Amino acid sequence: MLTPREAWRLIDPHLTPLPAESRPRREAAGRMLAGPLAARVDVPAADVSAMDGYAVGGEVAAGDVRPVVGTIAAGDPPGRVLPPGAAVRIMTGAPVPAGADRVIPVEATDAGGSSPDGEGAVAFRAGAGPGEHLRRRGEILRRGEPLLPAGTLLTPGALALLATHGYGEAPVHRAPRVAVLATGDEVVPPEREPAPGQLRDSHTDFLLAAGATLGLAFEPLGIAPDRRGELAALVDRGLAADVLLLCGGVSMGEYDLVEGVLGELGCRTLFDAVAIQPGKPLVFAVHDPRPGAAAGLVFGLPGNPASVMVGFWLFVRPALRRLLGKEDRFWHRARAGTLAAPLPAAGNRDRFLPAEVDLGSLTPRVTPFPPKGSHDLAAYARGNALVRVPAGAPARGVGEGCEVLPIAG
Repeated sequence: MLTPREAWRLIDPHLTPLPAESRPRREAAGRMLAGPLAARVDVPAADVSAMDGYAVGGEVAAGDVRPVVGTIAAGDPPGRVLPPGAAVRIMTGAPVPAGADRVIPVEATDAGGSSPDGEGAVAFRAGAGPGEHLRRRGEILRRGEPLLPAGTLLTPGALALLATHGYGEAPVHRAPRVAVLATGDEVVPPEREPAPGQLRDSHTDFLLAAGATLGLAFEPLGIAPDRRGELAALVDRGLAADVLLLCGGVSMGEYDLVEGVLGELGCRTLFDAVAIQPGKPLVFAVHDPRPGAAAGLVFGLPGNPASVMVGFWLFVRPALRRLLGKEDRFWHRARAGTLAAPLPAAGNRDRFLPAEVDLGSLTPRVTPFPPKGSHDLAAYARGNALVRVPAGAPARGVGEGCEVLPIAG
């Protein structure tokens, strides 16, 4: 039986980011840029005013008065020429006329009087130095300069930058296709009233929702019975995806058929047990990708609800994020916290409990929800984090330290 980190080391070599695809800019939020992009325009595109005010040339002293020879608004074409000794009213973002070398903000002026052309005059209560309140052409970026490097997360701000430079599409790492298959004769769809001895499938809904938090739409394959032929047909269908997530059938019982079926279909199991509680009977297998797929990964999660959740947050989520080109791994970005409620001890396996974590303070306060077992979905449905109790660790009390991994919110 492997430790969690040993298990992750076997998963890690199979997590090369998926190939690039071009996606419309407005559909690329949260994706990772698969190639570098260059600036397509100078920013700013011309010398422009940084303030509403008056563009002038040469030194201006407090008390000076100059004739106003016009107004330049944002969006006006460049090319105006400022006569010597005059001023032009200018708006923020408007092109600076030739002959002007500074802008004096409107709040440092008093409009009044008139000039021969009828535009009036402006009196200055303060001057400005050369270049003051001007934005020079290309001072942010020049056309052809690097805009965003490969590996950039396309945040709303990054997408706004792409829009500014006229990118309608962006090269991003392709999203993995993920199939979900629940197993077990005792499992029925949530819409059905369970007969005695049966239970509703909660795994599929959890995994579809968890995938959505990554921006992924998992494909549900339904529920496979504990019969080798029918199970194999559905597993074979799922192997056409980049990643297949199986729930149940991975323990050592007579009806736990998943590992055998995977082997018959050409999958190679790298491990089938991890020293965690809950979630010990966890399978990870690989196979040659089918046509149209770029990865061939299988995670066999145990049948209990808590085990499915813990296995997903610890191993499946970081693996999917890596396929998307993001940095992640087992227990990545876990934080030190302070217990706001007691934390039970662990046996010979690392124990992972649901918890509520308040990230508003420098040291997060963590409230564990100790479950009654791996079937205690009510406990694992609460909270927004997992708190870790290392193997062999004693119980801890309020105010003591802990390790916590945020998983939601």
